[in-house]
Amino acid sequence: MLYGATIRSDLPRGFVREIEYGPTIPWAEFTIVTASDIPGSNRVALIADDQPYLADGSINHPEEPVVLLAHPDRYLLEEARRHVTVHADPLPAVFTIEESLAARTVIWGSDNVFKHYTVSRGDVDSAWPQAYLIVEGEYETGAQEQLYIEPNGMLAVASSTEGVTVWGSMQCPYYVHTALKTLFALPDEKVRVVQLETGGGFGGKEEYPSIIAIHAALLARACRKPVRMIYDRHEDISATTKRHPAVVTHRTAMRRDGTLVAQDIDVVMDGGAYCTLTPVVLSRGALHAGGPYRCPNVRIRSRATRTNTPPNGAFRGFGAPQTEFAAETHLNRLAEAAGISPLEIRRRNVYVLGDTTPTGQVLRHSVAGEEVLERAAEAAEFERRRERNADARVPGGSDATPYHTGLARRAPGVGIALAWHGAGFTGSGEVRLASVAAVELTGDGRIQVLTGSTEMGQGTKTIFPQLVADTLGVAYEDVEIAPQDTALVPDSGPTVASRTAMVVGGLLIRAAHRLRATVESKTGGAFADTYRDYAASHGALRVDQRFEPYPDVSFDDDTYRGDAYPAFGWAACVAHVEVDLDTGEVAVLDVVAVDDVGKVIHPVLAEGQVEGGTLQAVGYATIEEMKVRDGRYVNDRLATYLIPTALDAPRITSILVEAPFPDAPHMAKGVGELPMDVGAPAVVAAIHDATGAWIHDLPATPEKILAAIHGPRPAAARAEAIEAAVDAPIEAGPDPRPDAPSDPLPLRGVQPDGDEPTGELPSDAPWDGSGR
Repeated sequence: MLYGATIRSDLPRGFVREIEYGPTIPWAEFTIVTASDIPGSNRVALIADDQPYLADGSINHPEEPVVLLAHPDRYLLEEARRHVTVHADPLPAVFTIEESLAARTVIWGSDNVFKHYTVSRGDVDSAWPQAYLIVEGEYETGAQEQLYIEPNGMLAVASSTEGVTVWGSMQCPYYVHTALKTLFALPDEKVRVVQLETGGGFGGKEEYPSIIAIHAALLARACRKPVRMIYDRHEDISATTKRHPAVVTHRTAMRRDGTLVAQDIDVVMDGGAYCTLTPVVLSRGALHAGGPYRCPNVRIRSRATRTNTPPNGAFRGFGAPQTEFAAETHLNRLAEAAGISPLEIRRRNVYVLGDTTPTGQVLRHSVAGEEVLERAAEAAEFERRRERNADARVPGGSDATPYHTGLARRAPGVGIALAWHGAGFTGSGEVRLASVAAVELTGDGRIQVLTGSTEMGQGTKTIFPQLVADTLGVAYEDVEIAPQDTALVPDSGPTVASRTAMVVGGLLIRAAHRLRATVESKTGGAFADTYRDYAASHGALRVDQRFEPYPDVSFDDDTYRGDAYPAFGWAACVAHVEVDLDTGEVAVLDVVAVDDVGKVIHPVLAEGQVEGGTLQAVGYATIEEMKVRDGRYVNDRLATYLIPTALDAPRITSILVEAPFPDAPHMAKGVGELPMDVGAPAVVAAIHDATGAWIHDLPATPEKILAAIHGPRPAAARAEAIEAAVDAPIEAGPDPRPDAPSDPLPLRGVQPDGDEPTGELPSDAPWDGSGR
């Protein structure tokens, strides 16, 4: 076996002129692969097929792979890496969303937008005169590293007669299978992909493993020996995909009774240098951008742009955490400007059965927004804590010193957030996937589960046998799960999008029902009593179940109208924090997380998913910051990229709610992504409760918090400005539904210098106490 390594570009953008191999290395002993050695299309088979496996002339981001090396001595291999120099002529590059949009024709010569979507309902432009209050805001989120337990790694063998086999850490074996099959022009049976134990993926091992698998296979094909490639943590962080940075702007209008009348939302995401999964990340982000709230007039415009940074890809939540952070923070600012509590404004606007979403989807079942909200508020004593925090403030004190807490100036705060998350693939995605799962009674009387869905800590290998055993009426121990090996199992679709339990679990239940019916019709007895006899006399029996569309669910992918998801999960979160007013440091003390999962299959594993997702969201909110300089990640090591440790973890109370999804045989929905949507906005709301300052961009680092709390006007002045902006307290009308009649009132606002109200609030900037 040989060890493989990758030589990468230093430049963010340029053109390769020469590859120099240093004279002190015995290069004849090495296997060397460049773009010219690739037998097929030098493009990753995914959505746009625009990303090369190895740079072929052009370089478009730092750490782009250029050369592959293999050698039996890993130490000599590491030495050789330092003696390969890629000489390239630099070209102009852009690194931010703003630069990309401004320089699109200068840099790329054409439009650099990967994808754009527009979702609309009603007439936003004509709705503004109905508003009692309008608030505008801009919100920004940065890149986030998935930081799975072990880095990317693959072992490959390749033969002109036997084909290609790879083993590795991954989420989606059939993604890798498709990439290998396409590159080497091989039939299905000549390509085999085996998922080995994977300690977490979080989306980071959805699409990227295709690249390292191809690299290992190219080297194995060239040297005709097995090749193993395993990244160290530094290479894994610096070169692989991250959560998409995003800029989201909101303009929202509210009626006198506290209900929303119009939302105008613009979403821009940074896709990095290549497309990867950006279109579907942007799609989910756009569809969730309005939050779980009814509004008769909505316009959501979204686009994803190209920069000369490493490509961005999948991460838990898949675009929704970015847009729901903006939606929740903006709603809290709207509540503050109107003099209404964060809990009450959600009560008056949360979706209920029968409401219609911006895509025109009628919520006919499994709607639990009200329940999760009330359960979270009650369990966390949200209103009592909020009142207690208000009582602790010093009357007339400045934002810098609003509390007296002894020698340590620490301010407590509590915040709430609400979210929804589509279960399964967006739109017609599940229909196009046409996933297959199977249950087999083997010839020797064993019951096997056969799926391509992978285990990476979320519990797949536990719940699948549990579902099948329950359906067949046998003991859990009597059901085993086959390895995730494309030579053995069907393509059940990728292990992503909160679809594993809901979609693939449903396929297994239906397959098990058919298996049970066949055996019982042949034997005349109960399956549990007769299946071994059936196998002995009839041999093996395998039942494959292909996905069938859910009833009354349809979506037009061209117009983005219809049922975006067959069902939604619902989550609420209340965070309690303490902010050090001298250092800006935030301690998240406890979190109450309430999640609707349809039907709970395994309570312990479901709670584990909530706890893990919540802790990732806390890190996203407070300390996880990818610093970028000239397109390169600066803090690309565990010593410098900070995540919450066990010492930083708050006390997390998980409450599971069941709003069954009737079109699935087990009535389950997903749980893995939901907690990621609510943790960050809840923490930022709690920071505001503690300090009086709004943080508009994540993470809320101590530097940003100090700048926010020392910059604004005093708290008393802010309170006076808000009071001046609203003539009377918000009163709940007899019917706050969007079709209820309401008296149109003039737009209300306050100018920064205390001028008379105008027809519109000023454009957004860091909070200046003006009531904006």
